[in-house]
Amino acid sequence: MGNLVKTIIGALFAIGVAYYVTTITNGVANSGFLILAAIFGAYMAMNIGANDVANNVGPAVGAGALSIGGAIIVASIFEASGALIAGADVVGTIKKGIISPSAFGNDPMIFVYAMSAALLAAALWLNLATWLKAPVSTTHSIVGGVMGAGIAAGGFAIVSWGTMGKIVASWIISPILGGAIAAAFLYIIKHQIIYKDDKISAAKKVVPILVAIMSAAFITYLTLKGLKHVWKDLTTVISFLPHTKKPTIGVGLIAGIIGGIITFFIVKPRVASKVESLENTREDLNKLFTIPLIFAAALLSFAHGANDVANAVGPLAAVNDAILHMEIAKKASIPFWVMATGGLGISIGLALFGPRLIKTVGSEITELDQMRAFSIMMAAAITVIIASQLGLPVSSTHIAVGAVFGVGFLREWLDSKKATEAQKKLEAEQAKLQSIKTALKNCTNEDPARKLDLINKEKAQKKVVKKLKKALRENYVKRGMVKKIIAAWVITVPAAAVVSAIIFFVIKGVGA
Repeated sequence: MGNLVKTIIGALFAIGVAYYVTTITNGVANSGFLILAAIFGAYMAMNIGANDVANNVGPAVGAGALSIGGAIIVASIFEASGALIAGADVVGTIKKGIISPSAFGNDPMIFVYAMSAALLAAALWLNLATWLKAPVSTTHSIVGGVMGAGIAAGGFAIVSWGTMGKIVASWIISPILGGAIAAAFLYIIKHQIIYKDDKISAAKKVVPILVAIMSAAFITYLTLKGLKHVWKDLTTVISFLPHTKKPTIGVGLIAGIIGGIITFFIVKPRVASKVESLENTREDLNKLFTIPLIFAAALLSFAHGANDVANAVGPLAAVNDAILHMEIAKKASIPFWVMATGGLGISIGLALFGPRLIKTVGSEITELDQMRAFSIMMAAAITVIIASQLGLPVSSTHIAVGAVFGVGFLREWLDSKKATEAQKKLEAEQAKLQSIKTALKNCTNEDPARKLDLINKEKAQKKVVKKLKKALRENYVKRGMVKKIIAAWVITVPAAAVVSAIIFFVIKGVGA
């Protein structure tokens, strides 16, 4: 399918949303701005699908557990299900509380202009990031959009800079936590299975435990993140559940532990049966992690749909509420059409443009197999649980990509201890360089021709050594890709903010 056809399909979805809004807002004042915001919301949702969802399925695709087509089907179903089943029915109208409602001077139309500008700016930035093959945080994109429009409306003083400081901190905290946890699990797998002489026996003991831990982590994650929006409804149906606003960490852990124990007893005999037909090699044992990876991709997609759909529908719901009631509320209800726009838009964006970022996360940062991808998925769930309970600001995108970094750098560190062919070649060339340096040092000024020859040889040899070092590192983690992604993370908030401020003034000028 060509890019033009994909663009036309995406445009038809946005036009369809706009047409539906015209049918339900007949006679409503300023309905044109709601139609415009609906188009921006549909565009934002598709860009979330194109960029952010890659983090949930990319590792499974890179490891060969899922094809790109299979990943798109699984993620589309579960993203939309998460949004429609467990998405919030009420959302904060100002994302993350980064600006004060007073910025809009109690003028609901200024608020409408700002939220519309934030949506379009965030979507444009995500579109550019996807084209550049840079997985970025959709939450940070919309935060930047809201901040930029807020500053344009009320000045710098209305920004909660403490909150913005926490967001900046997440640029560091998220990838480090995700990378460390992913590296730790891969290290355990290597030492408890791969480095053993009898890998089959080791796998029989260790794999059921690892899969049980994964099950416990994902059930806890899903309970805390995927069920928080429908928790009140669940407590009315299931009376013994704690009557709290959202699931507590205790409830999540209990559900996770029970699920983990059940998983262990289900998986253990199946692993024992499966390994009988496998050879005592890493390649064969990788097959044991294929099904857990597929489940992980589905569960991460469901939780992502339940939570991150708010990045598209939150501002749209805020605009809808402001236009219908002509006031600025701190909380706004989300009509079904708004939630459907977000959920379906994410799935459509993933299907049309998702493969670009799926390939980046799955194979263009470091080489993945099922064991490495398993470690990344574990890190994605566990890091969010730990961070949310400690009150640490984290980004699911940064966690997942940081986990990919962590796996790659661990491989590099472990293999640097072994004398591989590439390493031996590098050491030989380094020895040559050292001998040239020694000869140059001992060369007297009485022999200028020889000295000049040695200087030229030293320069040439340094280039050889540098090239070999780079090639050795690139076998594990592609440094150029890492630098590009980190740069994109750093500029996401300011880039979205600047674009949003410009769009705000344009929309305000049209509305005046």
